[in-house]
Amino acid sequence: MNARRRDGLLRQRDFRLLWAGETTSRFGSNITGVAMPLVAVVTLDASTFWVSALAAAAWLPWLLVGLPAGAWVDRLPRRPLMVACNLGSLVLLLSVPAAAWLDVLTMTQLVVVSLLTGLANVFFSIAYRVYVPFVVPREHLTEANAKLQGSESAAQLAGLGGGGVLAGAFGAVNGLLADAATFLVSTLCLLGIRAREPEPERPERPTALRKEVAEGLRHTVRDPYLRVLTTYGTVTNLLLTGYQAILTVFLVRELHVGEAAVGWLLAGGSVGGLLGAVVATPMARRFGTARGMLLCKFATAPFGLLIPLAEPGWRVVLLPVGGAVLALGVVSANVIQGAFRQQYCPPQLLGRITASISVANFGAIPVGSLLGGVLGGLLGLRPALWLLTAGLAVSSALLLAGPLRARRDLPTEPPAQPPTEPPTESPTRSPVPPLARPPVRPPADSAESGGPPGAAVAPRASRYAVPEQG
Repeated sequence: MNARRRDGLLRQRDFRLLWAGETTSRFGSNITGVAMPLVAVVTLDASTFWVSALAAAAWLPWLLVGLPAGAWVDRLPRRPLMVACNLGSLVLLLSVPAAAWLDVLTMTQLVVVSLLTGLANVFFSIAYRVYVPFVVPREHLTEANAKLQGSESAAQLAGLGGGGVLAGAFGAVNGLLADAATFLVSTLCLLGIRAREPEPERPERPTALRKEVAEGLRHTVRDPYLRVLTTYGTVTNLLLTGYQAILTVFLVRELHVGEAAVGWLLAGGSVGGLLGAVVATPMARRFGTARGMLLCKFATAPFGLLIPLAEPGWRVVLLPVGGAVLALGVVSANVIQGAFRQQYCPPQLLGRITASISVANFGAIPVGSLLGGVLGGLLGLRPALWLLTAGLAVSSALLLAGPLRARRDLPTEPPAQPPTEPPTESPTRSPVPPLARPPVRPPADSAESGGPPGAAVAPRASRYAVPEQG
């Protein structure tokens, strides 16, 4: 039966298109993850702070517009919105090599491009996660999530390594052309999907955007599972991106690594992400989704301390080894959490809940990037890495603050909430029954089922490792 289900997932045309488009785009984004900071460090001779500011700019829009973006996505057709975001990012990335060829490229332009592509990514990421359940039957979310995370890690491995090779052979600026092309591929794949989402639900009475945002925030803050996972993801992303923001500078200026080798050393961490996608489902079955996630986190986080132990020579391998084990824990947990959130959250609130979680998780990334740059400038690169990776080693204890520690499996429905006010009944009318959760719409060609759960998809911004999804 398992073999038939896996074959059906791979035979589904819509799943293949969604999977191929996102995998290609991840490949290009990881080329940019190497090329963009190398343009700053090598071509423009930027300082450590400027490099960290460049990394922060890609994630700053989550803090600026993340919450209202969730409410807007709940109101708009998602696929046209994703196509517009892809095409806008394509044009922005092409502007960097064009400016370099004209000899007018500046750090200001790099930061602006990073900021605006990050803005497009906010809307794309939220819309993608809300769109996916209309393509994917919910019973296949965990399997599809593992497939998507596995291909993402493979694309990260190939993209980071390829980015280094392209930078060494053709210059870091030209590597951005590859990422621009992948946005076009992603757009064509989206346009080829046959499944049609229903029109977004519109309330009988128009609701103020502020009230819609507040509703998503309240649900996220009050729910004990979403609250603890979001808090943990926020703290972890702060520390992860803090060390990642200065990693390229550390490799080039402390370990004296060449441009081509930078990409391959950063790509080494993606091997762990690939393994994490493979082991997540078996671990969830063997230990339960809650216990399996806790085991992945507690067993892998201390290995980040290998990163500041790296030295020129053979000890440079400690850096990718530490990054690989960290990525294993992050990806395996993202696989489990992705399926959990899409099954657990009310569908009519999914966009706003996604935005609330993402603002906290991904909003920590620009702060972490700037924190890494400040610590690197004040303490030195290696002491800053020690401080940040030590924080990662102990951060998993936050997961024990909520109900996770007492459960074998994560729930698939939120706990029933008592009414805040006693219901009033009319003596001549029977009470109105509570609204049922609307079912997830199956794909139009759902003879075969499956597809990727977008909730575990990391936003398509320049990065060195998969961010926590909280």
